[in-house]
Amino acid sequence: MEAVILILGLLFVAFMALGVYVSVKVVGAAKRGVDRTITQARRTVEETTLRAKSYGQVGVAGELAQLRLSLRTSMRATQEALEAGVAEDASLSESLGLFQRLSVHGRELDDELKRLEREPDRATVASLLPGLKQRTERITHSAESLRWAARDRARQFADDDLAALNTQIDVEAGALRHWTVEEPSPGAGAGAGAGAGADASGRGGDRARGPQAGEEGPEALTARDPRAQTGYPWQKAVRPETTN
Repeated sequence: MEAVILILGLLFVAFMALGVYVSVKVVGAAKRGVDRTITQARRTVEETTLRAKSYGQVGVAGELAQLRLSLRTSMRATQEALEAGVAEDASLSESLGLFQRLSVHGRELDDELKRLEREPDRATVASLLPGLKQRTERITHSAESLRWAARDRARQFADDDLAALNTQIDVEAGALRHWTVEEPSPGAGAGAGAGAGADASGRGGDRARGPQAGEEGPEALTARDPRAQTGYPWQKAVRPETTN
């Protein structure tokens, strides 16, 4: 009895631990989903604000907003392309590692541009714009190089696979048309015609000679009347005798 109680107690504890573990996992997944949604919403609002500033403002503020928008757009497009491609092509993992290192410089530049947007000394910010533009161009150029290289690689793989598939389909289509034969050559046709003529003449000669004496003809489907049998086709049939 004590063993049964002990086993039931262990099962109860195991079920409780399993329930707590599942609850923690569910809460963690929900929290990550909420955080992801909030991050995406914040990013959308910030980019919408940057786009409005880049088109609606002139001078230093508009140029800073344009630099930030260009930087963020290029980095996000490259990240999405590499993360989508690494699932099918493991060789892109090294490219993804390089992009992560590049993202560190991109975040530093974005933070610096964001601080300069609140800087009241516009003259100093204007003097820094050439260097900031150069840094932005270098980062976006590297990101675009990785992105287009990954896309060209995926497209080349798709073209190679399509070419191999077309070859296999052509072979299969030829195998399905197995009844198609090549036309015989003129020499082979003449030889075949001569053989056929000889065969036909031989058969004709056999028919002309007719059955030899003592040879039996082909068996008929119905028995012939013995009184109407003749030796040759041109002989008249013997009339049956009549009785008075």
